[in-house]
Amino acid sequence: MKSSPVNQPPLQAAGKQAAESHSRLSRQLYSGLQVLIRTLAPIVLALVAAGGIIWAMGVNPVQFYGDVLALGLGATGWQKSLTLMAPLLLIALGLIVAFRAQLWNLSFSGTYLLAAAVVAGAAPAVMQALPFLPGVLLLCVMALAVGAALGFLPAILKAKYGTNEIVTSLMMSFIAIGAANLLVKGPFQDPGVTVPQTRVLDLGLMLPFIPGTRIHVGFVIALVIVLVFHVILTRSAFGLKIDVLGASPKAAMHAGINVKRLIVVVFLLSSGLIALAGALDMLGLWGYMRTGFNPTYGDKILPFVFLARLSPLGSIPLVAFYAVLATGGTIAAQRVGLSVDFLLIIVALILFFMTLIELVGTRRDLGKSYLPAGLFSRATRVGGAS
Repeated sequence: MKSSPVNQPPLQAAGKQAAESHSRLSRQLYSGLQVLIRTLAPIVLALVAAGGIIWAMGVNPVQFYGDVLALGLGATGWQKSLTLMAPLLLIALGLIVAFRAQLWNLSFSGTYLLAAAVVAGAAPAVMQALPFLPGVLLLCVMALAVGAALGFLPAILKAKYGTNEIVTSLMMSFIAIGAANLLVKGPFQDPGVTVPQTRVLDLGLMLPFIPGTRIHVGFVIALVIVLVFHVILTRSAFGLKIDVLGASPKAAMHAGINVKRLIVVVFLLSSGLIALAGALDMLGLWGYMRTGFNPTYGDKILPFVFLARLSPLGSIPLVAFYAVLATGGTIAAQRVGLSVDFLLIIVALILFFMTLIELVGTRRDLGKSYLPAGLFSRATRVGGAS
């Protein structure tokens, strides 16, 4: 007859508990190491491959990357990098919210641009007519309304009829980009300049800088929003509902979750966060908008959203990495005669190596996938259908 743990001698029971604790710790360390390797490997491989391309073009890759770090982190570079992080963090968060619910919100470019155009065009009049704080809040609400309007059609079509949101959100993005340019050329155009652009917002009416720096407070606002949403998505019933929906819509329905309403709420929330990025960028950094302006933040930040495993907290260091790369890399590329578009090659290489690692990871135990299972299957179905 086997003895129960209760009847075991104290030393034997303590040894067993210590062994179980050590085994659990080992599994956690191994899992954490897998995540770390799969997160860093695509970045490292992309930098090595890009370095080879640079070397073939007659540029010393070690010196180039050294200049990127020096320009992105040294002198005033770190302040420019943190300033760039403000819209990137919110766009990344907007994508994370949608992707966690197994929804592909690909309207990020149009949503950002239309919200930016509306805020840049209305800001001079609004900020002169209202006190500073109410004016900023009104402009942010306007941006959120733009985001909600652009996200409503894909959301309602998905919720009611099951229409593929990849197609409808892309369609809304193209419409929004065109509408943004029409607004800048039309009702929001500054008649005092020949180039189609909005009126320039006075520096005294823009978001203030963090004391002692040239970083506007939009960075702090974006960082706080990301931290708040991390708690919401990981510690609240609403976050649990989103994860259940992302894992299985059928399971969410059986659990009593109003799936249709949740799809609409998540889509509007995602689009609203992306639109808010446009508002903070206009009010904190640019102060005006021209036709043809499109920083394509969403395209550039997309790989890092998946490298972060859709974690708002995990996205912060990855967004910071890209901000440093973009800030320092733009100037470093110009110095050695490279096109600034070379940074897009690095982003594309990261995606390429992520794909390779994902393919290998499906055959071997290489840690957690970059995409949730449901999102990955939907992406492959859409890709196969196209």
